[in-house]
Amino acid sequence: MEIKHDKEHQKFYLIDSDEECSLKYMMEDSKTFNILRVFVHPNLRNKGFAAELTKTALEYAKESNLKVVPSCSYADYFINQNNEYKELLA
Repeated sequence: MEIKHDKEHQKFYLIDSDEECSLKYMMEDSKTFNILRVFVHPNLRNKGFAAELTKTALEYAKESNLKVVPSCSYADYFINQNNEYKELLA
């Protein structure tokens, strides 16, 4: 599975079986990364794609010294289940 980062469209995404799964975000300012939505195509659910997209985005935020606002309920859930990312919360 290869996750790509499209900075122009502010998303992380992967393609599997010709279907796209994505994590959309918005930079609120130069230091705040807002995760707006995690979408996994219905045919690809329960394969861990949402977790991998979210983890990749959070690692990007960590490496870039960004604070994270998890507007998406899945991103909020993921952070609460993975304590190592709680320090990123804005």
